[in-house]
Amino acid sequence: MSQEIRSLEPKVLWNKFADLNAVPRPSKKEERVIEFMKNFGTHLGLETFEDEIRNVIIRKPATAGMENRKPIVLQGHLDMVHQKNNDTTFDFLTQGIDMYVDGDWVRAKGTTLGADNGLGVAAIMAILESTDIPHPAIDALFTIDEETGMTGALNLKGGVLKGEILLNLDTEEDDEIDIGCAGGIDVTATRAYQEEETPAGSVGYTITVKGLNGGHSGMDIHKGLGNANKIMNRLLFDGFENFGLQVSEISGGSLRNAIPRESVAKVIVAGMYDEAFVFDMQEIINDIKAEFKTMEPNLTIDIVKSDLPSKVMDLGVQEGLSRALYAAHNGVYRMSADMADLVETSNNIARVIVKDGTISIQNLTRSSVESSKMDLANALRSAYELFGCEVEFGGSYPGWTPNVNSEILDVLVSIYEKQNNAKPSVVACHAGLECGILGTNYPGMDMISFGPTIHGAHSPDERASIKSSQKFWKFLLEILANIPERK
Repeated sequence: MSQEIRSLEPKVLWNKFADLNAVPRPSKKEERVIEFMKNFGTHLGLETFEDEIRNVIIRKPATAGMENRKPIVLQGHLDMVHQKNNDTTFDFLTQGIDMYVDGDWVRAKGTTLGADNGLGVAAIMAILESTDIPHPAIDALFTIDEETGMTGALNLKGGVLKGEILLNLDTEEDDEIDIGCAGGIDVTATRAYQEEETPAGSVGYTITVKGLNGGHSGMDIHKGLGNANKIMNRLLFDGFENFGLQVSEISGGSLRNAIPRESVAKVIVAGMYDEAFVFDMQEIINDIKAEFKTMEPNLTIDIVKSDLPSKVMDLGVQEGLSRALYAAHNGVYRMSADMADLVETSNNIARVIVKDGTISIQNLTRSSVESSKMDLANALRSAYELFGCEVEFGGSYPGWTPNVNSEILDVLVSIYEKQNNAKPSVVACHAGLECGILGTNYPGMDMISFGPTIHGAHSPDERASIKSSQKFWKFLLEILANIPERK
């Protein structure tokens, strides 16, 4: 771990982040970080325990003079998205994140940084450890599996938390105060297919789409970024229509909440079409790169000869697959009619796997309106079922309805204006914050979300602003000192 990270201000925040980032913590593999956090709380002599799903709760009494303030919940999630560049050798199950300073940014070497939500967790740790920061009674809630299912929040039972106000530290623009978010649902389409022997006289090719920005499938879905699965399907569709291209394998994307950056397909064409196929593909590649030249300047599409696969997909199934992927909606489906510039409903075609007689298409559909979420989910279901897939809905979680009359919102807006001589942006976001889920079992809890500036979350370009972390820390400390009194 670079010492330059530990030397950054505020040191108490960055040192806790460095400690946390030394612990492997990919989603659904949080055993080490759970033990790390329990040991941290126990070492401080604070009440520390797991709930039934393995969320960690650490309680700290109010500091002197703050006993009459409303008790609060400080909340962040322990897991991080594990994404890396293709040329980066890294094991998220055994290695800590390798960080470095790049101007005002802290980055990781070829992987996600884990600032989402590691900086929020580190801030809570610093407050728990502090002896000179005024604060009311605190329930520190560290949830698990936020990134791939909201499992921790969904399974937190009512009555565990004692706080009346929840401060979620998982927002990624330091001038925003979040009061609402989107819900989501996983849409998974699967189908078996018959493989057939590769025809004699065929030529094998590997098509690779890479170099896309990727990013958060909620926060970045409106930016017009390339989706590797959609781009690959354009190539395969054209190759099939014009040259009878047949697919042997496809592997595109990775996690549902990450816009897919890469896709690789192994295909064949008849030898008689060899030169014409490559020429035609290059024309399509040039068109696609021209379309994305502004948003995706590093997009690379390679078509290279490769070993001939022994088996390929049945042509009838392949035609249905390519048409279904063309028909399936990706990107923004509807903008909010109530909040300016807010994406209401969207879908990310996140993962496409074709191999050994099985097709799997994984989507994450988001919306701040439950009926619109299900409308899009059913549209996707229809496209895939027409192709003969079995479609399952899973991992559904609710959105968080904005409360413009929130007492804690008034506190945060007032402090922000005094500290920055500017008004914050009070927003709802298209990401899936845990507040809406937690609110189902704690309906009377006043909730707010804020955090330091983090760009490129869910991609190896993830980076956290050093200057913003200082602004965030100062903001957080003043909020703690101004929590309203109990009525």
